[in-house]
Amino acid sequence: MAKKSSIARDLKRHKMHAKYAAKRAELKELGDLEGLAKLPRNSSPTRLKNRCLETGRARSYMRQFGLSRMSFREHAVKGEIPGVTKASW
Repeated sequence: MAKKSSIARDLKRHKMHAKYAAKRAELKELGDLEGLAKLPRNSSPTRLKNRCLETGRARSYMRQFGLSRMSFREHAVKGEIPGVTKASW
C-alpha cells in the first residue's frame, strides 16, 4: 500500500487543479505565459497521477474501475465487480 502522505498529496493536487482549472484555461486562451507561470505548480494537470482508490498504488491502474490490477483481481475473484469473470478455456 502506498504511504498515506502520497495519497494525501495527490488528493491535494486534484483539489488545486479543480480550483484553478477555469483561470488556467482563460490564461491559455489569452496566451499569457507569465500569468500561467505565476499559478501554483500543483494546479497543472500534468502533475496529476491516477491512483488506486483502495491502496493508493500508482502503477498498473485501470481507469475503467479506478483500481490497481491487484485490487481489481481480488474484487473480480470474489464476484464484486458485475460482468467480470475469470477467463478459462
